[in-house]
Amino acid sequence: MKELALKYGCNPNQKPSRIYMAEGELPIEVLNGRPGYINLLDALNSWQLVKELKAATGIPAAASFKHVSPAGAAVGLPLTDTLKRIYFVDDIKALDESPVACAYARARGADRMSSYGDFVALSDTCDAVTATLLKREVSDGVIAPDYTDEALQILRDKRKGTYNVIKIDPSYVPAPVECKQVFGITFEQGRNEIRLDDPALFENVPTQNKEFTEEARRDLMIALITLKYTQSNSVCYVKDGQAIGIGAGQQSRIHCTRLAGNKADIWWLRQHPKVMSLPFVDGIRRADRDNTIDVYISDDHEDVLAEGVWQQFFKEKPAVLTREEKKEWIAKNTGVSLGSDAFFPFGDNIERAHKSGVQYIAQAGGSVRDDHVIMTCDKYGIAMAFTGVRLFHH
Repeated sequence: MKELALKYGCNPNQKPSRIYMAEGELPIEVLNGRPGYINLLDALNSWQLVKELKAATGIPAAASFKHVSPAGAAVGLPLTDTLKRIYFVDDIKALDESPVACAYARARGADRMSSYGDFVALSDTCDAVTATLLKREVSDGVIAPDYTDEALQILRDKRKGTYNVIKIDPSYVPAPVECKQVFGITFEQGRNEIRLDDPALFENVPTQNKEFTEEARRDLMIALITLKYTQSNSVCYVKDGQAIGIGAGQQSRIHCTRLAGNKADIWWLRQHPKVMSLPFVDGIRRADRDNTIDVYISDDHEDVLAEGVWQQFFKEKPAVLTREEKKEWIAKNTGVSLGSDAFFPFGDNIERAHKSGVQYIAQAGGSVRDDHVIMTCDKYGIAMAFTGVRLFHH
């Protein structure tokens, strides 16, 4: 198949719409549903991300995409009991037996608010365990190199049979030069084929602390590969093989760092004993539960704890999670890695990153204020590598 007609483009008024190959056949096959323009943008970008994560780490990977940026990305390391609970997958008995399911549970679970209505990419064959996770989430579709028969049947039953299921040829390699049109003008450039698993990326370490653990190197690679497919400017916090905070598409880098840091803090706060023991009413919808947790953690907690309101969500009124308690808990988060798609212009980014437990950083370097950035890292004992690599993506 050389061409696939779409219902419409980014918006319903943008017709006609299609994807096609100028030469050769499309490397994808739609097994179910009718994916749209944005679905396919998410599918093809997220597939590249998980394919690179798998190649770099040797571990099955998954990504949760929304509007052409990842909401989450992870490799399939086993989940702790705490993560299983806060990701609401502790009822999946065979989860530990499926690395690709663990990868998706992590990618989806780290930022459940942003992942709502996602498009999913899997580096490996989608099995029944992963399909079971996908079926119960609000999601637009999935792309993977293959599906087991049982997984495909589970997914075909989702959304009254309309769930988008795409199979991609894992051996497909695009042309080395890519082009796109903007305002009738064609842009052309070489594809960004930079390898981000090269140990040389971590050789230029200008900070006093020059020690990167193996886990930190892995997490920094995950951060950089994730940023390669995130709309710029972008910053990514990673811990234990998964992105825990992604700040995408901000005009100011400090806003990226704050946005991603706030998401990382929410991820960590969801593991607070008060949050894990919230007495939700029976039958609460998954989206309502996730939104309630986010509001409960925030300074607007009275929006879900006010009299006459809390009864909609809880069996009994929970105690407030105070600012002091939140600050104390966030201070316990350590060992976080941080990647940036370009240089940090000022040390304020490091100050913000430190508040969310960042101990390892990989960034391009090259700012006129590199000295200030290095000095700020040294103040907190942070190890930082200048990769010399910029990862803008648009």
